Amino acid sequence: MMRDDFNDLYEKIRKGEIEREDAIILANQPFYLFHLADELRREKKSDVVTYVVNRNINFTNVCVGNCKFCAFREEKERGYLLSMDAVLSKVEEAVNNEATEICIQGGLHPDLAITDYCGIIEAIKSNFDVHLHAFSPMEIYHVAQNSGMSEEEVLRELKKAGLGSIPGTAAEILDDSIRGIICPKKLKTEKWVEIIKTAHRLGIPSTATIMYGHIESLENRIDHIFKIREIQKETGGFTEFVPLKFMRKNNELGRMVNREIPFLENATVHALSRVVLHPYCVNVQASWVKLGVTDVQKMLHFGVNDLGGTLMEESISRLSGSLAGEYMSPEDFERLIKDAGRTPKRRDTLYKLL
Repeated sequence: MMRDDFNDLYEKIRKGEIEREDAIILANQPFYLFHLADELRREKKSDVVTYVVNRNINFTNVCVGNCKFCAFREEKERGYLLSMDAVLSKVEEAVNNEATEICIQGGLHPDLAITDYCGIIEAIKSNFDVHLHAFSPMEIYHVAQNSGMSEEEVLRELKKAGLGSIPGTAAEILDDSIRGIICPKKLKTEKWVEIIKTAHRLGIPSTATIMYGHIESLENRIDHIFKIREIQKETGGFTEFVPLKFMRKNNELGRMVNREIPFLENATVHALSRVVLHPYCVNVQASWVKLGVTDVQKMLHFGVNDLGGTLMEESISRLSGSLAGEYMSPEDFERLIKDAGRTPKRRDTLYKLL
């Protein structure tokens, strides 16, 4: 690219007008991309890096899905379903450790309907003052099917019960040709987008994710990030964007994809996310569970301003080969962020600094 071309592209990025072809060019000019991502991060977030004290509760591993990347699901006969007492005990332990968020996700249990999901929310909210970040678009779709309801009705009931926000997982890659291979039973792209937009319209914010590093192309990744940008321009309902590296151990997709994802590729995905989503989605999170502690710290130089949550327990990535552990204490977050030359701040789910 000539200097004038770079100047034109720079102006488009600053205005939030970058196009698909621009993003492809940037991905092939990584050092210019990295510089831009870091500049935009600093402009929006200064040197503050945030994290949340939360707990993950995977309330069941029973699942009727057939996602090729999953090492978590079990048949009903061999799986588990936590009792309400067990769930409340986990919440109590988290709240006693200063958690402000409980993240609840599970498999697609064939026997659970809206009363069960609302029951979990109501039991927690009646006992604890904590934000409930729960149930992905796929879970909401599943509950609607099991309950003879629309997804909007399910979301309204969950909000009434005390749901605070939803995880924007089950997105994987928002391209049905890819989804047909890696997660054929999962909801289609159009339905994922519809559920997310409905949640936002009802005043239920969400995160947004991408799962990269399997059979998708660079163009698939870029198209996915642009889909997120279009939704955010319309609704403003995403709190953050979270790239999730594919974990290839102990699952069928990992046997199809015989490569490790190099550091430069991880950095490029995070930096592209910052640049393409500017200025509509200002929080880009890196996953310490997926990347490991060393690489997640490095991502702070590639457009990332948030490192997610303490988790306290994490089953899904661990079973697919994550070696990062299941818990990172607030003290470890603070040290990791300070060692990167940044300022750590604890936040709540909706990015209010505490």
